[in-house]
Amino acid sequence: MKIILIPFAWLLRTLYQVFGNYGVALILFSLITKLILLPFNAKSKKSMMKTSRLGPKLKELEKKYGDDKLKYQQEVSNLYKKENVSPTGGCLWSLLPLILLMALYYVIRQPMTYLMQLSADQITQISDLLTGMGVDLTTTNKAYQEIVLAQHVHQNIDAIRTIVPNIMDIDFTFLGINLAQIPSWRWILQGPYTLVGFGLWIIPILSALSNFLSSKISQALNGSVATDDKGEKDADAAAAVNQSMKTMLIIMPIFSLWIGFSMPASMCVYWIAQAVFSTLFDGLLTLHYRKVYDAEDAIKREKAAEEAAIEAEKEVRRAERRAANPDGVANPNTSRRKVKKQLKAAENTEFAGLGKLTEEQKEDIRQKALEKELAKGGLSGDPNRPYSRGRAYDPNRYGKHAEEKQNTETETVEETQQADDSADSK
Repeated sequence: MKIILIPFAWLLRTLYQVFGNYGVALILFSLITKLILLPFNAKSKKSMMKTSRLGPKLKELEKKYGDDKLKYQQEVSNLYKKENVSPTGGCLWSLLPLILLMALYYVIRQPMTYLMQLSADQITQISDLLTGMGVDLTTTNKAYQEIVLAQHVHQNIDAIRTIVPNIMDIDFTFLGINLAQIPSWRWILQGPYTLVGFGLWIIPILSALSNFLSSKISQALNGSVATDDKGEKDADAAAAVNQSMKTMLIIMPIFSLWIGFSMPASMCVYWIAQAVFSTLFDGLLTLHYRKVYDAEDAIKREKAAEEAAIEAEKEVRRAERRAANPDGVANPNTSRRKVKKQLKAAENTEFAGLGKLTEEQKEDIRQKALEKELAKGGLSGDPNRPYSRGRAYDPNRYGKHAEEKQNTETETVEETQQADDSADSK
């Protein structure tokens, strides 16, 4: 654990030595850690934004497999795998600030060990000296014994340097508020009602509020890239993203409020700075990734516009056909299947109410139905070949018409032959 705490302690110590203000050192500490974690935050941001863009597809899967939960989960898993998205990736990386918070907590809780870099024997010597001077070092919370001791060191620094000459003097005051103190919600009932007392009490509330606003803004930024397959903004998908993050929106402010009223005020200052810098970097990362996703959406919109233009052209042609045939008369060159359907319907109409019929009667009725359909112009024109179509079709080529045509041609040939013979005899 100390291996992790040493760099944190060194950074906070260095910042305090440079700027000479404990609150400023905490704020700059927060900024530097955010910059160090920026690559991880960028990865988390990208994962969350990609998840937001999958909202419309997830909605389609839910609609399609809503009743089959197992199938739905499988399809969702396949979708995440296909899009190379980890649904928990954003959440995992967002836990890093909490890990940093815990490390910072130990540094703040033990300033004499980590910031002043004193040994256990030196701390004991200082404690004995202050006790001999009549300083009351008692505290109800043993976890913060070093903080209490460090405050008294600051107040009696000249005496302390008689035994530890090079000891670091830490002033925990920031804007008139002692950041080593633990805020109490009871202040509003008990006082003292001073500006400093109010400032100490309000810090945890500001911490909770800043984290709430940070989470709210982050949700809005993530949802801003939620678009449908046409590249248009999808408000429902964005709302679904926000709904999935609703728990974090509630938990983080409550957690921040608990920290504020149970730990030194310095933790709240760090937490507030974290919320502010998180919102700032979140906005910058969103602008960066929006350029990529806006380009993708532009391509989707262009493709959707082309498809819409093609469909509009088809609709114009359909409208022209409807205008040319307002009565809805079937095309004479209709399909064989449609012709059969027409004939069957006509036959059924003719058979209706006639009872049991002989095959000859049925055939006669079929012929009558066929003649009616031919009269309507919906068939080819030849009772014997009702399904034929095309410009080269000769209605007299088959059936009884063929026999009549053959007889006619034979008579014509005979008449021509007789005429030729008469001409020769003359």
